[in-house]
Amino acid sequence: MPLSDNNIDSGERTVLVHLTFRDTEVNEELEEFRHLATSAGVFPVATLTGTREAPSPRYFVGSGKAQEIKVCVQKCRADVALFNHTLTPAQERNLEGLLGCRVLDRTGLILDIFAQRARSYEGMLQVELAQLQHLSSRLVRGWTHLERQKGGIGLRGPGETQLETDRRLIGQRIKHVHQRLERVRRQRQMGRKLRRKAALPIVSLVGYTNAGKSTLFNGLTGASVYAADKLFATLDPTLRRIEVLGCGSVILTDTVGFIRHLPHDLIAAFRATLEEIREANLLLHVIDAADEQRHERIEQVNQVIHDIGASSVPQVEVYNKIDRQGDMLPRVDQDEHGRIRRVWLSAKMGAGLENLFVAIAEHVREDRVRRWLRIPNTAGRLRARLFQLGAVRQECRNEDGGWTVEVELQGHQLDRLCRDAGLDSERVAAGMVAT
Repeated sequence: MPLSDNNIDSGERTVLVHLTFRDTEVNEELEEFRHLATSAGVFPVATLTGTREAPSPRYFVGSGKAQEIKVCVQKCRADVALFNHTLTPAQERNLEGLLGCRVLDRTGLILDIFAQRARSYEGMLQVELAQLQHLSSRLVRGWTHLERQKGGIGLRGPGETQLETDRRLIGQRIKHVHQRLERVRRQRQMGRKLRRKAALPIVSLVGYTNAGKSTLFNGLTGASVYAADKLFATLDPTLRRIEVLGCGSVILTDTVGFIRHLPHDLIAAFRATLEEIREANLLLHVIDAADEQRHERIEQVNQVIHDIGASSVPQVEVYNKIDRQGDMLPRVDQDEHGRIRRVWLSAKMGAGLENLFVAIAEHVREDRVRRWLRIPNTAGRLRARLFQLGAVRQECRNEDGGWTVEVELQGHQLDRLCRDAGLDSERVAAGMVAT
């Protein structure tokens, strides 16, 4: 459901406002802000910058800077003022009253970009939920004209303020969207259950927005996922099966890009999508090798990975866009044990992709185990599944009608298969059958 208060129509004239504070943790990047604005489809006509010790409670900026913004808005005939910061509802209201135009903060801008990019049913639901949650916070001590008492025929009695009505309607809509998203999440869980049953390794692409994840995904899979030099060019997760030499089939997933101070409403709304990362066996952390601030980007992505509970998943860093680094050639960096930890490549040119396949195979094989299992005669389905996966190396029949088989496959696959059969993999491997 598009929210007209936050929608920015393509080509609207915009004044950008960016402040620098002493506390670097709350500072944002001006160049990234400009990129966000153009990604939203607006036309920046002016950029105003300034420095402050701390935000002003009334206008966020000082009163003098607020007047300067007002003059600039009038002179440039701007339709909207964009702030590269998070504004309180009161600050947003005060600024709109002073400037005489719409005011949008960084969170609202990112939400608008997500609204433009969402294509799937789930993606549109997720964005709508995030927008509604953001809008509901805007109604706290919001616009004074909403405090009027309703009255008239059929509405006598204690009445209800317009603000209370809006809160109630938004609350009802949020509840409805939550219910629809819950159905989608259950479908996702069924998909995960089927993938676990197939016992295929899952490799997820993660990274800062515009690092080239979708281009890399297309290069690895031969798919045609939309890829562009834009922030949040793709939102909807995509899964493809790829063949890795020496390992068989692997599921590769492409996920939404991260950004500094990703709004909490978006993290909550995209929980089902981000759970794909948590379920992965390996993360390919895609990094823009040409980005001068790539080290900060790495920290910011790792913080989001930690926030969603995926920090324990192994990572390989993939430094993309080396074609923008002059004569840099594809290469790999290894740790003290000889394992690949970084791959330098160009997804656009296709250079170095073979090194990434080697890295994936190395990490997938690292988890492989070879052991003997004692399978009871009641677990014939488990035996059949092991044969189907090509994991059985030797087999002999037991006196009790069961089987003793030697298998080679990934440890997590074995655990999942035994768990689905109601058996404990450790006890089966030790020759003891769980009852």
